[in-house]
Amino acid sequence: MTGIYIHVPFCMRKCPYCDFYSIVYEKDIADAYVSALKRNFGRYKKDTIIIDTIYFGGGTPSLLTSEQILDIISSLRMNFVFAADIEITMEANPSSVDLNKLCEYRNAGVNRISFGVQSACNSELSALGRLHDFEQAKEVVIKANEAGFNNISCDLMIGTPRQTLESLLDSARELARLPINHISAYMLKIEEGTLFDCDWVRSNVAEEDDVCDMYEKLIYTLETAGFKQYEISNFSKINKKSRHNLKYWIGEDYLGFGPAAHSFYKGVRFYVPKDIYEFISNDFQEEIIEEENPCLADEYVMLSLRLNDGINFLKHTQLGGDSENLYQRARVFDGSGLVELSTEGIKLTTKGFLVSNGIISELIN
Repeated sequence: MTGIYIHVPFCMRKCPYCDFYSIVYEKDIADAYVSALKRNFGRYKKDTIIIDTIYFGGGTPSLLTSEQILDIISSLRMNFVFAADIEITMEANPSSVDLNKLCEYRNAGVNRISFGVQSACNSELSALGRLHDFEQAKEVVIKANEAGFNNISCDLMIGTPRQTLESLLDSARELARLPINHISAYMLKIEEGTLFDCDWVRSNVAEEDDVCDMYEKLIYTLETAGFKQYEISNFSKINKKSRHNLKYWIGEDYLGFGPAAHSFYKGVRFYVPKDIYEFISNDFQEEIIEEENPCLADEYVMLSLRLNDGINFLKHTQLGGDSENLYQRARVFDGSGLVELSTEGIKLTTKGFLVSNGIISELIN
């Protein structure tokens, strides 16, 4: 089945560490954006595509009204076939929702919500430029549960300015006490051209070795609290993995709509330019081919090694890869504590996840 990704490129204010495409929210532009989305959905009606996940990412999708979200979902239903157990996720900032709005989103069809909490420490939230404090975030998560959401995720950032090991683990424990069943924990990456791309930030974040120690101890803390790691940055309770995001890592089809959205469909990777005004004015979104014939065996290696399950040699062979050669390449890491190597496949250890790019480079080059 196919997933749908919708990039909602609106924010109240740009976070200083973020390089995702977004503009300041304006109602007229948001209305035109929704109309453009619906035009683009119609292109696929004739294909009778079955979809089992929808993901509203951003930006800040929760700046759209519940009426707009319902309009988008209804249009998708008119142009695609919905699986009976479809997962519909929306990202939300804690500062942009209340109980009434959450109830309306739930009634519109959203059944999974992901909050950008980032930290339980208010001084860290302030340094990140967030518009909420932790009390507000905690209250919103509880209200989401009251609104009928039983599938709630929270984001947590690692290695932010002035964060310590103790404050990170305290944040993890605070989140684990809330009525949530999924946590995404991302290491801060200083992106070129953002406000965080400066000497002050670099001098106030932890050293690389300290961040690695934070990551390892965070995994233990979350797993002790019942959140099992299933991907480098993702942890869930039983049967609560992000089904949409898993599509990226196991190579399933997904279609992206909106400026900056990416797609992988029928073996082709393509993306939409980062320009909302062009997206709105065009009859259909421009789609630029990134890879027309990607090497599926190499992609399988790159993506599977993000997952705790790792590489299965049989599937690698089925995708056209040489599993015997891959096994021999992986033997250089045997005994290093970075990989678990068997006759059935390869998995990265916690330490291996921290240097996954280097391992992947050795295996596919």
